[in-house]
Parts: sequence; structure tokens; C-alpha cells
Amino acid sequence: MRAPDVDIFAPEFPAQAPWIGGKRLWLAQLRGHPFLLEFWDFCRPSSLRTLPYLTAWQDRYGEAGLRTVGVHASGFPPSADVEAVAAAVARLGIAYPVLVDVDFTLWQEYGNLGWPARYLFDAHGRLFDYHYGEGGYGETEAAIRELLGFDHGPDGRHTGVPDHDGAPEPVGYLRAEDDPAALLVIPTPDAEGATSGPYEAGSVWAVIAGTGTLEVNGETRRIDHPGAHQLISHSRSTAATLEICPGPGVEVLATCFLPGLAPDGSTPTV
Repeated sequence: MRAPDVDIFAPEFPAQAPWIGGKRLWLAQLRGHPFLLEFWDFCRPSSLRTLPYLTAWQDRYGEAGLRTVGVHASGFPPSADVEAVAAAVARLGIAYPVLVDVDFTLWQEYGNLGWPARYLFDAHGRLFDYHYGEGGYGETEAAIRELLGFDHGPDGRHTGVPDHDGAPEPVGYLRAEDDPAALLVIPTPDAEGATSGPYEAGSVWAVIAGTGTLEVNGETRRIDHPGAHQLISHSRSTAATLEICPGPGVEVLATCFLPGLAPDGSTPTV
């Protein structure tokens, strides 16, 4: 979503907040570059599903000037530990700097509404585009390209960045269900704890604390780190039955059901 037609500048990063993947950043170091900031939590499936886009955009547009900053804000107890966040950043292969917003200082500065949330700023530090939740990937990439001078905005706003020759191809949609034209089915609602029984979804995830084993529909899974784990993936939204049995040392904090593509020949509900 494009920012309102007023100047909203990025607040400074909290001085005492720990950083992972690089030295502490100041906003002055980002001046002259469009930069994308995303609030996320490694315990939330929706956050993990947006990460491939942030990585792809940074890989595609980093040489042209884009900078990316992650802000990790914990929504579950396992992700409140800074060392656990550092381990997740390494495990997920995140190469851009990540600030750990331990006490939600930056969250409050932004008036942020949830996870994930991304804010795109121009080279002067002014808010240019923002989005809450999954989706909106095409709009965000279009805004990035506009700021880098690869494409012209529909309203003709001056971005402060000169045009570039040899513009790279857009990343596009990494999953079929991310295309706004895709027909999706509303999934079973998320539930607290380990949930068993009938469901309908494109995929099933669990938010897990501890390590050990987890039995999913009779199959034993090794859980070697806390966080969000995908348990089941369907090519399209599927009605099925789920049975989860945590082993010793494993606690399922939430069971999450994500939407999937409507089955062929069905009537979509989204």
C-alpha cells in the first residue's frame, strides 16, 4: 500500500538493541539508498513464508542500491531469546542485518500492527510503501523497482533516484497461491496447542518449543530447534485428518492452517 501523501520518516533504531548478522546500523548509513524493513518472528509461519521474497529482492536489487533490514519481535516464548534468534537467522540463511527488538521499542515507534509487516522507504528515509501480513508481493516489488528507477510510478512521483539501464527482470511470485489472481479456499482456523482432527488447508504448521520428537499422522519427526515447522503440504487445499502427538521435551504451542489453491473444478471461497 502506498504511503499517504505526507512526509513520514523512519525512526532511528534503538541504541541498545542487539544486532545479528552485522554491526549496529544507524539510519544515516542507509541514507541515499531505498531500504526495506520487515518485522518478523521465526515462530510464525507467515513470517517464514515471506523471507524468500526479502532474500530474492535483496539478491536481485542489492547491486542497484536496495538495502534490507529485519526487525525480529517475539510473539512466542521460544523466540524471545536473542541466542535463539541468532540461531534462526543462521539456519534460515538470512544475510541482511537483523535487529532484535527485545522490548518492542521499535515496534511501538512504528505503531506496528502484527507479523509480518514491511515498510519501504525512499533514499531520503521517507515512507514510500507498506504492507501488513502475507501477500502484496507484486505491489512491494513494483515499489522497489520504482524507487530504483527501473519503472515509473503511476502517479509520476519523483523518487530521487535516476533511471537505470538494463533493468533486471522482476522476481515475480514464488508460489502459485501468492498470485492475487489465484483462487484460494479459506482454511481451518488456527488453534492453540497440539490439535488433532479433521481440517481443510493447503498446509499445516506447528509452533514448537523444545526439542525431541513429534508424531504426525503416525510418522515420527525429529524436532531439533524451536520455531515454526511445516508438518504437511498439499499441492491444493485438501480436506484431511490430522493427528499430532508430541514426544518428551516437545511442546506444541499452536497449530496453524494456511490456505491453498482451490481444487480443480471446485468453487473457491476466497
